[in-house]
Amino acid sequence: MEVIIKDNYEEVSQLAAEYLINTVKSKNNAVLGLPTGSTPMGMYRIVIETYKDNNISFKDVTTFNLDEYVGLDKNHESSYSYYMDKNFFSHIDIKKENTYIPNGVAKDMEEECNLYENLIRERGPIDILFLGIGPNGHIGFNEPNDFFEPHTHLVKLTEDTILANSRFFDNMESVPKKAITMGMKSILSAKKIVMLATGEAKSDAILKSIKGKVTPQVPGSILQLHNNVTFILDKDAAKYL
Repeated sequence: MEVIIKDNYEEVSQLAAEYLINTVKSKNNAVLGLPTGSTPMGMYRIVIETYKDNNISFKDVTTFNLDEYVGLDKNHESSYSYYMDKNFFSHIDIKKENTYIPNGVAKDMEEECNLYENLIRERGPIDILFLGIGPNGHIGFNEPNDFFEPHTHLVKLTEDTILANSRFFDNMESVPKKAITMGMKSILSAKKIVMLATGEAKSDAILKSIKGKVTPQVPGSILQLHNNVTFILDKDAAKYL
């Protein structure tokens, strides 16, 4: 495990972008695992700037997103499909058919989870997977639990996660209560994992993930078992290390 501490969000975003860019430059048909939320926004912005300078192409790249809300179709402004298109995919030359995100309105959610898991196996392994972390230690939408769920699955979101995500919605009532997420085995199957965390609100989860015992009560702690993981943190997120 490697832990890199930067001064601020912009430096975290810059280094994360360099990891992504270097992966694609070294392997033009790379498979990327991508997150959503506020943390990776800076990374995506810097990668887009690099693309616009004609320094990188995504024509042969495949992407898998970590998760999607249940009940939101791909055109809903709060869906992760919409987020990815608005903040990344529509700005680069990636082929839409090579971008995979769970279907949040699938008629059969169990079938959708199995389909997504099989796609990861068929198109993978993921060369580099970027993660964020919740204040409660969740990665993807793998919430604190009594066990590690290995494969892509349906999850009921905790009140803490619903509250944290409410800033992206008009009110608490409109925040989805369930999601589809990659499981822990799916995440750990990536060749390289990069965890991004900024802000004091993430500091306790980061401490427990890096130095605590490996437990499903702190999902991020499972990253201790991966042989190629890098934490990129700002000083606030690393305050307890």
